[in-house]
Amino acid sequence: MAKKVRLAVIGGSRGGAFGHALSILADRLELTAVCDLNEAVLQEWKRKYPEIVTFSSYDQLLESPLVDAIYLATPMLIHADQAIQALRAGKHVLSEVIAAHTIEDGWKLIEAVEASGLKYMMAENYCYTRENKMVQQMADADAFGEITYAECGYIHDVRNLLHGADGSLTWRGQCVHDFNACTYPTHSLGPIAKWLGIHQPGGDFFEELVTFNTKSRSTANYFRERFGTDHPGAQPDFWRQGDSSTTLIRTKKGVVVSLRVDIQSARPHNMVHYGLQGTEGAYLGPRFEGEDPLIWLHNEVSGTSGNDPHWDSLWHHKSKWDHPDWRAWEREALHTGHGGGDFFVIREFVSAIQEDRKPAIDVYDAVTWSSLFALSMQSVSGGGSPVKFVDFYGKNKDNTRLPE
Repeated sequence: MAKKVRLAVIGGSRGGAFGHALSILADRLELTAVCDLNEAVLQEWKRKYPEIVTFSSYDQLLESPLVDAIYLATPMLIHADQAIQALRAGKHVLSEVIAAHTIEDGWKLIEAVEASGLKYMMAENYCYTRENKMVQQMADADAFGEITYAECGYIHDVRNLLHGADGSLTWRGQCVHDFNACTYPTHSLGPIAKWLGIHQPGGDFFEELVTFNTKSRSTANYFRERFGTDHPGAQPDFWRQGDSSTTLIRTKKGVVVSLRVDIQSARPHNMVHYGLQGTEGAYLGPRFEGEDPLIWLHNEVSGTSGNDPHWDSLWHHKSKWDHPDWRAWEREALHTGHGGGDFFVIREFVSAIQEDRKPAIDVYDAVTWSSLFALSMQSVSGGGSPVKFVDFYGKNKDNTRLPE
């Protein structure tokens, strides 16, 4: 049996959501440490796991011989720096999204992974929901024919997370204040990238994007209602980030991807806003709680009615297209967060370490998907100008092609 991976959680608040997934995999990993700046958070972890060591200093944790790998569940804009520091300290890294918010940090992260020889994975849990893994099975088998169009969106009102009880800005609030871009793209883009085979043999590559953002209104309205007109956040011009961000991506094979990110507009959460169109079929993710994901396949009997095509529930096709991982781990996955995704990212990360192989979402995927932050900001500042993707997969930092 492979040696257990000794894991430390960095960021105890978000990291706590993975507690059940960690316990399910107790035969393959051991939680040995937690690091957080809040002593009350550390005490709660210690109450649940008396055997662990707690740290308030990240530097000190990285010096610990009790830790093989870390799970970063810290504020988004420090992920790259903390991941690079951990890799240089000899620790494998599982990082929450996004991986990096600048192109330069993306290159530095790649260099750190390559220099260390360690495993780096981005914990994009939306790639692992049951329906998204089923669609991946279908796309890999060409069930949709040639894919021509995809759409995706992360539409989740999180204005309550932009501030503390006294109205001071959290890191999320500071991000909305400081940047106007597609700042949180990977929940949307990750599954689409897998379906299109981005960076896979015979697959596709993202080539160019344009981004347009709406004006900012919803967050100012919220702060005015919550904290009054004297709060700086009650003024629309306080917030740089527009309410809704729409990015159009063109791939090298001519597929168009429409991506929407909106964390400010008042409306119910839409976690699974996906769509796929091919020459032989289509997929439509549910738009509200309780609605089935829908497919139409030209070659499936259940997808026709006389001469007219009609939608059919994806779940009617589960016996054929359910992913093997979901068949094997359904009971365990359904007891964890994000539609089972939290379990599968931990399992994949640990497996990659123990099997000494590349994880399913490696550093090149991570920085490419995350690069929409920086590239979209460039497009928005240019009035929606087209911006080329950086070829992190096959080029050096100076943008020259690597030798074959």
